[in-house]
Amino acid sequence: MSKKTIVIGASTNPSRYSYKAVTALRNHGHEVIAYGRKKGSIGETPIITELNGIDEVDTITVYISKNNQSDLLKLIKEIMPQRVIFNPGAENFDIIPEITALGIESIEACTLVMLNIGNY
Repeated sequence: MSKKTIVIGASTNPSRYSYKAVTALRNHGHEVIAYGRKKGSIGETPIITELNGIDEVDTITVYISKNNQSDLLKLIKEIMPQRVIFNPGAENFDIIPEITALGIESIEACTLVMLNIGNY
């Protein structure tokens, strides 16, 4: 089953994990929205710099450090995904209680590992 996913911190650099996640999610048949600071593309997936009018999102997977997450909670509240995955290095224990209070699942895990072992 396809899960509409926003990758926060998307990069055109193939060595970045966000790049690898966008590619792996697409390869596993998921609809992917790549969101980053700079426009570009990852394969056929454009990297967008604004998230307007996006709804029915299953997962937000985060690849930016806590220091760069000042707008993350606001974004999560606007989109109201089913879950948020904090990848290694992106953990933010300060906002997890608020995410949970919204009824959104919060996971500290690696999206790539989850895809590879079949529990995405």
